[in-house]
Amino acid sequence: MLAKSQKPGDQFATRMKPMTLLLPLTLLIVAAAATFGQDLKTVLDLRGRWKFEVGDDMQWAEPSFNDKDWVSLVVPSQWETQGFPGYDGYAWYRKTFFVPADWAGKRLYLDLGYIDDVDETYINGRFVAFTGLFPPVYETAYGNPRLYPIPMGLLIPGKDNVIAVRVYDSEMGGGIVKGKISIKEDRYPLTPDQNLEGIWKFKPGDNLAWSRPNLNEAGWKPVNVPAFWETEGLKNYNGAGWYRLTFKASPELQNEHLILFLGKIDDFEEVYLNGEKIGKSGSWKEVRNDVPPGESYWLGEEIAKGSSNEYRKWRAYTIPAGLLKFSGKNVIAVRVFDYYMHGGIYSGPIGLVTREKYMKWEPKSKKSEDRSNPWKALEWIFN
Repeated sequence: MLAKSQKPGDQFATRMKPMTLLLPLTLLIVAAAATFGQDLKTVLDLRGRWKFEVGDDMQWAEPSFNDKDWVSLVVPSQWETQGFPGYDGYAWYRKTFFVPADWAGKRLYLDLGYIDDVDETYINGRFVAFTGLFPPVYETAYGNPRLYPIPMGLLIPGKDNVIAVRVYDSEMGGGIVKGKISIKEDRYPLTPDQNLEGIWKFKPGDNLAWSRPNLNEAGWKPVNVPAFWETEGLKNYNGAGWYRLTFKASPELQNEHLILFLGKIDDFEEVYLNGEKIGKSGSWKEVRNDVPPGESYWLGEEIAKGSSNEYRKWRAYTIPAGLLKFSGKNVIAVRVFDYYMHGGIYSGPIGLVTREKYMKWEPKSKKSEDRSNPWKALEWIFN
């Protein structure tokens, strides 16, 4: 049975650091599973010298912070072997890098390899991702590969950009310890015919009335989509939440068969367009609708079984003929349930895609995504 603090496929991430002969193979399987959702190529190798300082100050995330007096460490490597023996606690890494002009519009990912134990990662001052939990509710993630989507438009082409990584180590080795630290590009990105990434409305909690197109959204929080909702001001929130977007459909798409593409969602969702449910992932039958925000939504192993690896899968939903309006406004409402750690619509692309374009893209994506099953990943490795 899974512990409450674990997702299926993440059983290796525990509070202790077990020494076992099976661990290297386990990590290999999980690393493969985490990265096989896309076919990625390295566009910038970030291994080498990074700026480093022990301690903890949130100002160190800011790109304007002057880190000239910080020491220089090699990444990846344990900080204990580079002049900080026996140090356990908080520390920060910073890396300044130049973004070529031709990166504009590309679907990019930051690969930070393996970090011992917990991290929060910032790009140009924006909190973009995390793995593990910081004290006082500490949870190590030293065995989890860090592959973080870089939000579109966040990098500044033709200028220097800054990555800042906040790290906490509880014992033994610490830091950005191994991996091919780099920025990667999706080789086969799906480009929507109408892009819907940007500012959506969000509200924690659960009420099926929030699917209605004429809902009064007063009090709903503007959030970036895609992004983990923890990076949008909901740290440590697990449970249900709703996203809403009001938009006008592009007239050029009026005679097309369309698909609503929602990237990747942690953990699972129901999707409504103009008040009509057009699809879902995972099992919602065990989720209560009467639990107020802030209270526990954990319902144990049944939800874990129903959503195993759902957060790694692409979300694509056929739009029924006549449902999308080309005069006036449309409303997308997405009911999301997260039962541990990360949550929300966290990775793009997000938008409307013609069936023809989706079918040309889908075989490449599906071939890679099939390997997201750890056992299929193991078969792929040995073949």
